[in-house]
Amino acid sequence: MTTILSFLAALAILVVVHELGHYLAARWVGVKVLRFSVGFGQPLLIKRWGVDATEWSIAAIPLGGYVKMLDEREAPVAEHELARAFNRQTVWARMLIVVAGPVANLLLAILLYWGVYLHGVPALKPILAEPSAQTAAAMAGLHNGDEITAIDNQTIRSWADVNWALLRDMTNKSQVSIKLDGGGTRVMDITAANLGEGKVEVASQLGLRLFEPAIPAVIAQVLDGGAAQRAGLRVGDKIVQVNQQSVAQWADFVHWVRGHAGQVLSVAVLRGHQPVSLSLTPDRTTEAGVTVGKIGAGPEVDASVFQSMMTTVNYSVGGALLEGVTKTWQMSVFSLQMMGRMLTGEVSWHNLSGPLTIADYAGQSARHGWLSFVGFLALVSISLGVLNLLPIPLLDGGHLMYYIAEAVKGSPVSDRIMDLGQRFGMAALLTMMVFAFYNDISRLLGTQ
Repeated sequence: MTTILSFLAALAILVVVHELGHYLAARWVGVKVLRFSVGFGQPLLIKRWGVDATEWSIAAIPLGGYVKMLDEREAPVAEHELARAFNRQTVWARMLIVVAGPVANLLLAILLYWGVYLHGVPALKPILAEPSAQTAAAMAGLHNGDEITAIDNQTIRSWADVNWALLRDMTNKSQVSIKLDGGGTRVMDITAANLGEGKVEVASQLGLRLFEPAIPAVIAQVLDGGAAQRAGLRVGDKIVQVNQQSVAQWADFVHWVRGHAGQVLSVAVLRGHQPVSLSLTPDRTTEAGVTVGKIGAGPEVDASVFQSMMTTVNYSVGGALLEGVTKTWQMSVFSLQMMGRMLTGEVSWHNLSGPLTIADYAGQSARHGWLSFVGFLALVSISLGVLNLLPIPLLDGGHLMYYIAEAVKGSPVSDRIMDLGQRFGMAALLTMMVFAFYNDISRLLGTQ
């Protein structure tokens, strides 16, 4: 229920803001708005309001919305209202109206990020564990306990910053410069990182792992209905071996579980002084587009251990706003780069997410608290804004493309060209939807 409600709330906010951008721009240039609808299909609720008695509607299919304006191409217009018809506006006014929706989404993202950064962001310190041999991190000379302060002169304040900086740089660089706390710089090759299989945790691909305190591999909690309970694990069990490989600490056990979703693991435990053998099959779950295992069990951890690994990133009012603008710009550019790399085949189409995955992320973020949900909302708002600016007919960017062509040539694009464009746009959007739904189903079934 949390997932459904969170998804509907996110969708409603994003759609209302997007369509409000179109609505306000239309009103500003004098165009009459006939209907403002959240959702498509049969209206469930209609209320007329405003000077123009605009219909404010909530419709049955909550997967978008629209603003219907007075337009001679759709219905006859009374002579006294011709000046308020959309098709009678200058090309610049029409450009403003179509671009206002995506811009509203980007402005919403800035506002949301501003609120998040103003509040202060709890985050994990960017302290490294010892990298595995032969990985890029190991060959760069990074070691256990190293704390990253900057990557390519971009300040790093948290572990999330590390992954984001690497994601940004891997689109156009082959190596990065890493500055460490206490002095020292390391140069790391990043060509081993790729997004070809839907993997976005590029830090781990390069051997960068978050420092993990030594926690005994002893079960302290078992959730009802989880894989651990089904396997017969009990509170107090000490994990000794997995698949006949020794387990020294909880982190070793976690690596086995996360890396073997849906696969049977042979687990040896000590129950008191009695050795017990169990078969454990981790449940499948999706994190950042990657399938990992989980069992519904946890260790006993001294709270001070985790507190020592946490930091709160704080900003001033102006600093938070600047960070919000910067984050929105960086994510917008990154989204465009990713789309371009999908078209060239450098990045897998498995990275494309549909409504089911977005709903799942909405639920996960909501369960982590309002701060996480607001950050998720900002990210999706950016994606919606950028997607709608693409020059694909049927999208706002497609209409903008037609109006730019009209401004350049001095006359509207011909009906034939627009008809061909509509067909191309429909085919392109349907193709994207098919890929997105396929990826969603694959993730749910654990085949991706």
